[in-house]
Amino acid sequence: MPHASPAVPGQWLSTSTVAAASGYSVQQVRDLERLGVIPPAARAANGYRQFSPKHLPALRAYRNLAAAVGPVPARQTLAEARILPLDQAVALINSLHVSLAREREDALAALRALDLIAAESHGQAATVEADPMTITELAGALGVRPSTLRFWEQAGLVNPERVTTLNARRYPSAAIREARITAALRAAGYRIPDVQHAIQSIRRIDDLDTSRAALRTRLDAIARRMLALLTAGTEITELITAA
Repeated sequence: MPHASPAVPGQWLSTSTVAAASGYSVQQVRDLERLGVIPPAARAANGYRQFSPKHLPALRAYRNLAAAVGPVPARQTLAEARILPLDQAVALINSLHVSLAREREDALAALRALDLIAAESHGQAATVEADPMTITELAGALGVRPSTLRFWEQAGLVNPERVTTLNARRYPSAAIREARITAALRAAGYRIPDVQHAIQSIRRIDDLDTSRAALRTRLDAIARRMLALLTAGTEITELITAA
């Protein structure tokens, strides 16, 4: 990476000064510059880095962006955004907002599904799927492949019945219910072991509140990440619009 031209005397900051002001270690500041996350530092005649005040909002942008999407995606995003044309950089940052909004909607869908299961279990709502479904019908209803349903069955998430001499799968209302909640939790980003725990909780009925509480905790975490992304907005705007 080419180095910036030397800074004007009296207007530059040392690596240790920038580190202290930003809350990063000296090595972290060097690494973020090397990775292109923040603009390149100028170099003094002795080879020392010379940072300017513009590097501080860049470091704050990274801190908030890392809190929102994780350190690795934040590094990749800022490094790309700094060199992309403005319209592409803006679109890249906007995609992060879209992604977080989608995570929130998925978590809300999973929470609604759990609430529906709880209501059904207590007789407060009628079972939506009264008739058994074939694997093709259920896959189509959920928007997944039949192979996905077979994988869920192997993982103990869904228990279809076996009928006819061909041993074909048939999904009664209980299996349909489990498939629906599995699909919702997987869409919300839950790993298979986590979904297994949730399904086991659902089967125990009395532990449904634990699963709902976990989803509410996830929604709170997503809200904090959204706030971090919004907080990073001013610094990111300054970074990608700098001449």
